[in-house]
Amino acid sequence: MGARIDLNADVGEGVGPWSMGEDAALVRLVTSVNVACGFHAGDPLTIRRTVRMALDAGVAVGAHPGYPDLVGFGRRAMEMAPEELEAAVLYQVAALAGIVRAEGSRLTHVKPHGALYHRVASDQAAAAAVARAVERIDDRLRIVGPAGSALLVAAAAMSLRTTCEAFADRVYEPDGHLRARSQAGAVHADPDAAAAQAVAIVRDGVVIASDGSRVRVEADTLCIHGDTPGAATIALAVRDALLDAGIDVRAPDA
Repeated sequence: MGARIDLNADVGEGVGPWSMGEDAALVRLVTSVNVACGFHAGDPLTIRRTVRMALDAGVAVGAHPGYPDLVGFGRRAMEMAPEELEAAVLYQVAALAGIVRAEGSRLTHVKPHGALYHRVASDQAAAAAVARAVERIDDRLRIVGPAGSALLVAAAAMSLRTTCEAFADRVYEPDGHLRARSQAGAVHADPDAAAAQAVAIVRDGVVIASDGSRVRVEADTLCIHGDTPGAATIALAVRDALLDAGIDVRAPDA
């Protein structure tokens, strides 16, 4: 069997009349979407419209819960007790799952957003809290996170399915972590650079880090951030490059 990859995007990150990203174009280029749940971005109408758009495009719909940090777009670390964090994730994912169900489909996965994503990569207590919330809502849901992360370990311990994620549009450091957004050059704004990185990850299992070194990366899905300027152009370049390389681009089995 040839190489296969899911291509995902974070969408639904506008609030009220303030839109963000190119969701209408993106959902036609990817195979999975992660919909903001209202804490870091999104509102009920934006969420519902985004879910409808994604389902009409035939892509898998997942929840993208974050810290309750609308002003900081969920990219600021917050100290939350495990019980509080579990309740916050439960609240967000349950709401998204209910909207997807009302639109005639089923939520497929959960991917934490921003600072929460980075916290649960290494914080075992936080990771367990997120996994517990997901398991209590629907134990058929997949949890998306970095390979080897505390989140995926916690999810596997609860017999939840896991999906390893890497990033087509982000720059990696030599230690395998993403370059902090506070540093220059953290994002691949050039579609060709993102496309080349995507193919290298899937075909070779490596990325070229910021210092030119080769870093091993494992991925079942590749992310394109919906808030990156030119995200749809990047997604098109990535998808075309993957297909040209003979890589099957489709969502994980439900």
